[in-house]
Amino acid sequence: MNIDRILPVNKEHLLLMQVLFWLAPGIVITRKGILALMAVSEVHPERVWWLTLIAIVVVVSFSLMFNGFIIRYTNRILNFPTRRKSLLAFLDLHGYILITFMMCLGISLKYIPCLPQEFFAGFYPGLGVALSIAGIRYFVSWCKAKNIP
Repeated sequence: MNIDRILPVNKEHLLLMQVLFWLAPGIVITRKGILALMAVSEVHPERVWWLTLIAIVVVVSFSLMFNGFIIRYTNRILNFPTRRKSLLAFLDLHGYILITFMMCLGISLKYIPCLPQEFFAGFYPGLGVALSIAGIRYFVSWCKAKNIP
């Protein structure tokens, strides 16, 4: 069975799929992190400074890590030999395995009882912003592919 027959779309639309795939969880995780930061700031206002610094370090670290994904998958999508590909082709098998692992790890973090609220207040805003930046970069790639200034 040819996978390109399953939900065929123009390959540029695969970049829009990447936008949704990265931006939507980025917004949700950022919101959860900001709520955690607000909750911590009510009890320990002196920790907000450090938690903000941690969030900045997390944004920079994950943005550097996601940069490789963005370059790899943007080039992969734009270099498909055919114009129409399956909607599922926005990731390859390696990408699906990696994303599944990262999602399972992220979900399991919520259920580790020894992690304090401060962890989420520092880590989640940084991760969420880094995911959102990745989604925005995919949107920029889509605009370039469509010749939108």
